[in-house]
Amino acid sequence: MEDAGSGEKTVMFQVKKEEPQTIRDIVSVVVTALKEKGYNPINQLVGYLLSGDPAYITSYQNARNLIRRLERDELLEEFVRAYLEKEGVRYQGY
Repeated sequence: MEDAGSGEKTVMFQVKKEEPQTIRDIVSVVVTALKEKGYNPINQLVGYLLSGDPAYITSYQNARNLIRRLERDELLEEFVRAYLEKEGVRYQGY
């Protein structure tokens, strides 16, 4: 692009969409992508957690690559922690 009159080129700057960083953010993106593609997110996540096969997670919206950033045991730990907190079960957190 040239700036009118000066002959200098205008540099285009585009801000990249920020990638989700937390487990909660990543799971949210993955669940939304699975729903949008018509999958049951619970079934797909359980399949992934049990098998380790990323094919259970759609590549739509980069969900498969995002979920692979996390260790499966980290994910499972977070799911159990969230469930216990939601249910008000007392446990000694570490």
